[in-house]
Amino acid sequence: MSQSSTKIYPEYIAKITGNILSEASKIIVGKKDVLRYVIIALYAGGHVLLEGVPGVAKTLIAKTIARTFNMTYSRIQATPDLLPSDIVGTFIYDPKTSDFKPRKGPIFANIVLFDEINRASPRTQSALLEAMQERQVTIEGITFKLPEPFMVIATQNPIEMEGTFPLPEAQLDRFLLKIIVEHPDHNESKEILKRIHSIEEFRVEPVAEATDILTIRSMLPAVKVSEEVLEYIVNIVEETHRHPMVRLGGSPRATIALYLCSKANALISGRDFVIPDDVKFVAHPILRHRILLKPEAELEGITTDKVIDEILNKVPVPTPGVEG
Repeated sequence: MSQSSTKIYPEYIAKITGNILSEASKIIVGKKDVLRYVIIALYAGGHVLLEGVPGVAKTLIAKTIARTFNMTYSRIQATPDLLPSDIVGTFIYDPKTSDFKPRKGPIFANIVLFDEINRASPRTQSALLEAMQERQVTIEGITFKLPEPFMVIATQNPIEMEGTFPLPEAQLDRFLLKIIVEHPDHNESKEILKRIHSIEEFRVEPVAEATDILTIRSMLPAVKVSEEVLEYIVNIVEETHRHPMVRLGGSPRATIALYLCSKANALISGRDFVIPDDVKFVAHPILRHRILLKPEAELEGITTDKVIDEILNKVPVPTPGVEG
């Protein structure tokens, strides 16, 4: 679909997203930016890594997004003995027909929550990441397409590292966004207690459809990005390679992710063009898992988020008002 022939309806997209966030807020207290980031990843066609300690609603976020978009949902608990066939499925013998029939695994859903991904073995992690990249799985030599839209929301606990298999950098790069889920603040904790019974009942209604996501994705190519904003995106990623505390900067996939997610955020904001604030909003979850710091950075207490802050402060922001 060409950019010129695609009709964009930013107000329609902003309204759908507003309805999703409003419905989700009945169950999810706070976490508005987290929810927005997950929706951005959905619109951009990517996958999400949620990082946070147990009990901060990572599972609930995935389940709620699936429900509000009226999509199928499945949950996989990662363990060291989890096999690839436990995810993608296998063939089983049917005595009635004397033939083998496919039994599809939990990967066949619109939203798949892969809980504690770093507890799965590297072999199982690779099988999941292959499905994420190819949007298909192969069972006994037969290829099966995964449903569309398809999104993996993987979670990991940053504290417990014993008995885990951390994802290599090349595999982390497969996730469009890495979102940090923080502890609720004082007022949010009080609100959770007031709503605890309704949260447990999980009364969330669908306010959009999976087809809406596919429609919005088809509009992304037509969102305008000026030459100045393109330059801004490239400069940010290039600066990750120049920072004195960075051992490995963002890959070309980081540049593409900034481009696509900035477009998705613009649509959510009711615009058909990208502004620098769109780029800034998505920069941290896009870059934080794609930057490797030098050993001395940890000794000095420097984090990837702090490095990203320094980069965003250093790279000149384009002049406002340029809309491509």
